[in-house]
Amino acid sequence: MNTRTDIQIIHGRDGAPAFVVMPYADWLASRDRDKSLVPNEVVNFVFDRDWTPMRAWREHLGLTQAEVAARAGVSQAAYAQMETAARPRQVTLKKIAAALGLTVEQLDF
Repeated sequence: MNTRTDIQIIHGRDGAPAFVVMPYADWLASRDRDKSLVPNEVVNFVFDRDWTPMRAWREHLGLTQAEVAARAGVSQAAYAQMETAARPRQVTLKKIAAALGLTVEQLDF
C-alpha cells in the first residue's frame, strides 16, 4: 500500500539523505513547535564568554541595554543589574523574556 506523503527526501551522491523538501506550511508549523530552542550562538556566548543567558540573548538580538530596559519598563541601570545576576528571580525572567520576545525557558538555562 502506498501512503501519500508531502515530504520528499533528496539523496546525495553517496546515497545518504542530504535534503528534505516539505510544504512551507508544514515547515512553519514545525518551526512554531521549536520556539523553546536556544540558538547555538547564544549557548556559545554563555559558555565561551561566561555571559549570563540574558546578556547572551541581548547581544544575539543586537540590542543595547537601554533598548531592553525601555521595552521592559525599567531604567538602564536596573536592567544592567538584572543582566549580571547569577540567578534572576522568576518575575525578572518573565519581564525580560517578554521584552526580548522569548519564553522564560529560553532565558533560564
